[in-house]
Amino acid sequence: MITVEEAVAAICSGGVVIVPTDTVYGLACDPANPAAIEAVYELKDRPPHLELNLLAADVSQLDGLVEIGPTARTLVDAFWPGALALICPAGPRRLLIPRAGTSLMVRVPGHPLLRDLLRQSGPVASTSANRHGGPPPRTAEEALLMARPPCAGVVDGGPGSGMASTIIDLTSTPPRVLREGPVPATALRRHLGG
Repeated sequence: MITVEEAVAAICSGGVVIVPTDTVYGLACDPANPAAIEAVYELKDRPPHLELNLLAADVSQLDGLVEIGPTARTLVDAFWPGALALICPAGPRRLLIPRAGTSLMVRVPGHPLLRDLLRQSGPVASTSANRHGGPPPRTAEEALLMARPPCAGVVDGGPGSGMASTIIDLTSTPPRVLREGPVPATALRRHLGG
């Protein structure tokens, strides 16, 4: 296990770490470092056409990276920090994700320790820490079993809920729920005018 400070140092030097979220444990790296991005894909055995998402400490860290329109702002105000991921149009400030396409999935997680890490590291590219197609790790101990080089270590933040975040695509009209998780579609509808 590694500390938050060690994880931040690893991310800032181009490494990959496993971090806790309010949902499941995830791989995290600098979204502007090409070697780190490739390492995440390798560690996860992730198909290259599947994008990574971006985790941020707060919505201000996403300035210029995605367009937060009125609908997104309503959902941000209602559900962040929390287990809702938004797919938004990419903004003018570009990172190495998305690798292709014009949208980016973003989330401000509801895990205080992770948000502290993100305040120090800046936003990170992320995906769940399991091998592609396998069950995501819910605890640091489960994540440790999946940690292999070049992963620099696991930050223990206690157990997550085990349920992956809800994903809503705000690039389509009307917005579409792509995956239902801790935030049910019925809760989203109340904030989207039905």
